[in-house]
Amino acid sequence: MAAIVYQTDKRSGITYAYQSVSYWDKEKKQSRARRTLIGRVDKETGEIVPTDGRNRNAKGDAMPGKAVSKGGAKVQRSFYGATYLLDAIGENLGITLDLKQCFPNTYKQIVSIAYYLILEDTKPLYRFEKWGLLHKHPYGTTITSQRSSELFASITEENKQQFFTLQGKRWLENEFWAYDITTISSYSETLKQVQYGHNKEHDRLPQLNLALVFGQESNLPFYYRKLPGNILDSKTIRRFLEELDILGYSRVKLVMDRGFSTKENINRLFQSHVKFLMATKMSLVYIREHLDPIYDTFRSFEYYNDDHELYYRTVRTTWNYTQHRPNKGDTLEEPRRLYIHYYYNIDQAAEDEKDFDRQLITLKQELESGNREPEHQKLYEKYFTVKTTPVRGTKAQVREEAIAIVRRYYGFFALITNETMDAVTALELYRNKDVVEKAFGNAKERLNMRRTLVSSEQSLDGKLFVMFVALIYISYIKKQMQVMGLLKEYTLPSLLDKLDVIECFEEPGRALRVGEMTEKQEDLYHALGVKPPASL
Repeated sequence: MAAIVYQTDKRSGITYAYQSVSYWDKEKKQSRARRTLIGRVDKETGEIVPTDGRNRNAKGDAMPGKAVSKGGAKVQRSFYGATYLLDAIGENLGITLDLKQCFPNTYKQIVSIAYYLILEDTKPLYRFEKWGLLHKHPYGTTITSQRSSELFASITEENKQQFFTLQGKRWLENEFWAYDITTISSYSETLKQVQYGHNKEHDRLPQLNLALVFGQESNLPFYYRKLPGNILDSKTIRRFLEELDILGYSRVKLVMDRGFSTKENINRLFQSHVKFLMATKMSLVYIREHLDPIYDTFRSFEYYNDDHELYYRTVRTTWNYTQHRPNKGDTLEEPRRLYIHYYYNIDQAAEDEKDFDRQLITLKQELESGNREPEHQKLYEKYFTVKTTPVRGTKAQVREEAIAIVRRYYGFFALITNETMDAVTALELYRNKDVVEKAFGNAKERLNMRRTLVSSEQSLDGKLFVMFVALIYISYIKKQMQVMGLLKEYTLPSLLDKLDVIECFEEPGRALRVGEMTEKQEDLYHALGVKPPASL
């Protein structure tokens, strides 16, 4: 296996590049390597300057990613298969065109760094220089760490908003958009929006929140916003709706989890004429009082769905909409149409009851042993009556009435919407919201976003934007892999690696030449909706 190895001469300060080829030494029974001098590395450009023509192979071609002189002109051989795929996706989705319109002087650098983040995932950004020498990419030359920092700082809020508008208008406004929030930890405590807050990953680090919007059908992200790390999910809707209005989006449809289902948020969604589908809490009096009249007949065969293995019912009701109007000095109150879709899953009901019984056992033991947990005080009071006598000690007796009320609603969950649709369609739309969760996973794992390593607000904003651009490409590829059944054979990294080894050859005065491809590589391009590059 061949690789490029760099070594600096301590006396002269010159860095030399060697081709290192691994082989198995039968006598010593271990892996060894043979090194061949390629050339010296130019300190300013990062290019490898040939020495003694040793950067040529038996056929006289340049090594991948290295330029050699031929009559004063450069001949370049580079890895091309994966970046060609990303080029084609960028053209099909309008990413490149929109970036060019918003960032006319730097869009090529943005795209090249996005490619690097996709193809090299866990490697730090300062390794771009080496990657850039080996791959054909839009910018075409190296990007140093200093240059990438300058690039991030140059990305303005106005440019980003323009890009969001252009991308959002490319997708159908009639589809539902998934909206959710995740946390990103940071090692820096100097950033204004990095705060300590609730972190699902239990990191003991300050954090910021990232709100992301995905198309339910396209599975493509087209908007994100950075939030302070200590802000609650339910507090973000007002600003989000204002920004959608500024971006010029109309006929908006949102699907959200129950963390957003507050009275204030629902009123704001109605006020903004936004269609929504939202999970809600079964503990709400409003939700329970509409279920109770149909409770006894809920588990009827005619309401059973075999595909999802649950019972379902829909209740049409009204929402008591209120809007405070400062200009008129009054509060508008009027009914608005609302649908509540109820679902019941027998298996989930059994699991819920088991978990509840285990919790009751733990609470009872804490009470009778005297080892109370302060955070459980409300639960003690709700579910137990405690008596202490000199003879019997402390005994906790369950409140059967309180427990019966809780158990009554196990296995149930509900969705609310102001859009006319049946319960099964609503369920499938909501469950497709997991594309957002998957996107967060991709962003954190594939794009190395689990920890932010920047120290300035401008650099953070710029880096998040470039990562967001990379996320669009990743989301498209993942969706195609799922649709075409490629996930059974490939992971995202293994698919990209399969294509990355395809080479191209550049020589002034001649058209770009692409190396040989296997039939399987061509099939992958077709499956991803891309025409394979023309080979030699």
